[in-house]
Amino acid sequence: MHTSVIRRLMLSLIFLLPMTLKSILLICAHPALHRSRVNRRMIEAVSDLPHVRVHDLYETYPDFHINLRHEQALLEHADLVIFQHPIQWYSMPALLKEWMDVVLEYGWAYGKDGTALRGKDYWLAATTGGNSHDYSTDGTHGHSFEAFLPPLQQTANLCGMNWVPPFLLFGALQVDEVGVKAHCQRYRELLQTYPDWAKLPTTPMPEIKEA
Repeated sequence: MHTSVIRRLMLSLIFLLPMTLKSILLICAHPALHRSRVNRRMIEAVSDLPHVRVHDLYETYPDFHINLRHEQALLEHADLVIFQHPIQWYSMPALLKEWMDVVLEYGWAYGKDGTALRGKDYWLAATTGGNSHDYSTDGTHGHSFEAFLPPLQQTANLCGMNWVPPFLLFGALQVDEVGVKAHCQRYRELLQTYPDWAKLPTTPMPEIKEA
């Protein structure tokens, strides 16, 4: 049997779930996840859920050589695609940007006949170093966090995906232990109850306030 056929069959088995569960692909892009205070624990909080596949890009592609067809096959089997990462320079880590450049091909993700992602949900789960005040008109960054989202929202729109309001933790290094635990527990609850909340009218996700 051809290798590509075997790979697709394996992916189908991975995502063979009860009809009540939707398939979630959690793409984690943290350059040093083992040293992370919050992102690592977010992953640990949801990695045992049967309908969630955690995909650590930096572990999978330390050389940045991305397997295009494998990544596209993962996406095809997901209902919700989560992009979990720390915010770096108002954007995403370098490997995730490379992943998007390689994987979201014209004719597959967008453009003529590019319908592979149409109807799927796009969810950003991000942490920031700056606190909530830093992301305000009179804060360090001079804008609300929402002002930095249009490139991501347009990526979702171009690919025909549904933009789901981000799940954010501001001031990840300053939030106390109670706040970190609450954030991780809320993350787990949301993944357990997807897609119920994702189909509600667009409202901001609740935020954990830094200490």
